[in-house]
Parts: sequence; C-alpha cells; structure tokens
Amino acid sequence: MKTFAENIINYYKQLQLEEDLGNDIQQINPYQNNPLIEKTVKKFYTKYFNDNRKRQLIIGINPGRLGVGVTGIPFTDTKRLEEDCGIKIPNIKSHEPSSIFVYQMIEKYGGAKKFYQDFYVNSVCPVGFIRKNKKENWVNCNYYDFDWLFEKLENFIVTQLKEQIAFGIDRSTCFVLGKKNAKYLERINAKEKLFDKIIVFNHPRYIVQYKSKQSDFFAENYALALQQKAN
Repeated sequence: MKTFAENIINYYKQLQLEEDLGNDIQQINPYQNNPLIEKTVKKFYTKYFNDNRKRQLIIGINPGRLGVGVTGIPFTDTKRLEEDCGIKIPNIKSHEPSSIFVYQMIEKYGGAKKFYQDFYVNSVCPVGFIRKNKKENWVNCNYYDFDWLFEKLENFIVTQLKEQIAFGIDRSTCFVLGKKNAKYLERINAKEKLFDKIIVFNHPRYIVQYKSKQSDFFAENYALALQQKAN
C-alpha cells in the first residue's frame, strides 16, 4: 500500500492540463519539467505525509506565481518553507502574503508537523493561470474569473479532486478558502457528492489585504475550528 506521500508525489509528476485555453490565458504548472520543484515536493511530502493517516482537505482557488509557483507547496513561499518546515531551496527567494497568514494559523494549530498530520492543502484547480489584460500585461487569473473558463475546466477539476480524495481524504468535511471559490466548489459538490459538509473561510489573501490588523484573531479562530473537526 502506497503512503500518502507517495501518492501525492506521483500525482504531481503526472499533473497536466491539456485543454486549449486560447492565446490570452496561460497555465501555471510548476510540476512539469522543473527538477528543483520536484526535489522540493519530494522532501516536503516525505517529511510530513510518509504514512497512511486520513486527512481532511483545506482547499484554495488555484496556484499563484509566488507561492506554489515557486516552491510547489500550496500556500508556502520560500521563507515559510525554510523557517517553518526546515526545507531550503538554494538561490531562490519568494514572498507570498497568503503564506504569511497560513503559517500564522499553522503555528496556532501547533506547528507544521501536527498540522500536516491532520490536513492536506491544495486548490480547487491544481493548475494556476495568468491572463493578458487590456494593456497587454500578464496578470493573475482565477479558474472562475470567466464562465467559459470554468466550463472548460470543470471536468478537469472534478477528476483532480477525485484523484486526491483517493489518497486518503476524510470526506466528512472540506474546508474551502474564499467565498466565491466556495460557490463553485459547492456547485461541483451538489453534482458529485464529494464531501458531506463544506465549511467556508475567508481567503488568506482577503485577510492580509483588508483585515491585517485582525490577522491574529482570524488565525486563532481558524486553528480552533480546524482543531474541533480534527479531534
């Protein structure tokens, strides 16, 4: 029987989105043809997931350029990866605001070792996107920013969720980050019956941007809510 870590590592090795999204949207898939991220992913998941424990899912929107786009680990920039997880990526530095809050919450929970024993973190869509705006600049894009984009991605999203649930996800409760994100996951869940219950949290980016003075309060409350479900 494969460990949770082996399942995740193998999953990322084969993660590919083959859907044609046109010329104005590009995908961010840090797991393909990137030996440094492959090495980091193997270190991280072997360190925290080398077992067959069941875990509950905490799920964001889709990967961003400065967090998982650099490290391969959701909501984890290089600073948090080194300081909180003890894994250093040589000669690369990234700073991602959502990562600050997530690891503030993880500290409240009891630290990375305890947290990752109970929870697996990923995104509704495990591949990220950038789009070309009216000024011809490439900017971040969410999977739900355009109805046509979500429609193209929906089958892919469902397939990826089911594959990850098979690693050993406790389907009784899923924690989703972001209210708009939750609407789309709830829409999927209504059809696919993936989770018995979905609990919605404000997205870390929202807290960092608009509620930064209350970040300690939110981190403590998130950690408490997670502890209640994990115990």
